[in-house]
Amino acid sequence: MSVLQTTHHDEVKKHPLGLSIVLHLLPGLLIGAFYFVLVNPLANLGLPSITAFLLTSVLVLIPFELGFLLLQAKRAGTRKLEGIVLYRERIPFTQYLLWVPIIFILAGLVFTLLRPLSTTLEAWFSWIPQSLKLDMGLNGGYSKQILIYTTLLNFLFVVLIGPAIEELYFRGYLLPRMPDLKGWAPVLHSSLFALYHTWTPWMFVTRTLAVLPLIYVVRWKKNIWLGVAAHCLLNAIDVILVIAVILNMP
Repeated sequence: MSVLQTTHHDEVKKHPLGLSIVLHLLPGLLIGAFYFVLVNPLANLGLPSITAFLLTSVLVLIPFELGFLLLQAKRAGTRKLEGIVLYRERIPFTQYLLWVPIIFILAGLVFTLLRPLSTTLEAWFSWIPQSLKLDMGLNGGYSKQILIYTTLLNFLFVVLIGPAIEELYFRGYLLPRMPDLKGWAPVLHSSLFALYHTWTPWMFVTRTLAVLPLIYVVRWKKNIWLGVAAHCLLNAIDVILVIAVILNMP
């Protein structure tokens, strides 16, 4: 059996550390590369940089991460990603009502409290042109129609589809296959997931700490749907801000 194939949950084959690092970072490097290539051409068309990220999600994130999982399922001769995507144990609905808000609140606190640190670290990346940084369109200069279209697409791909696929790939596939590392596997996984976001490198420390509650809860409860729900909620914050702007536009 290949190291990329799996057995049952309790017998899952661990990835060598080097392979695990590559599988964590490779999609992020591809996403970042495509994003930075597409930003300026789309800006010349009068579109905010979030449009480049949306297009990159369609062209790279979804095909790579979902395609990789489907390829492993085909190699293993299984259906519906059985034995490929793990941590799918059923839990009472009340557990979702408890743990999703806890994850959301803890992650939100980390993002809020470490915002000054993220701002300081962003100054270290001042060599990245402002035009290449992710912009939801809140900086002004965009029509209401463009903001409506990009926000709808943002909700579909960045709030719903993207986080769900990332959770399947990172928490359902990669996390349970990481080497044990004497208990440090979740921390390394969180750090690699933060590095995967190559388009916002100054968020590395904040994102590493913010995602840890999600990782530990998903691994403890062996349920990735908790992560999917919390991840979608966290990504929805920016969309809510844009909607508020749109509602106040003439």
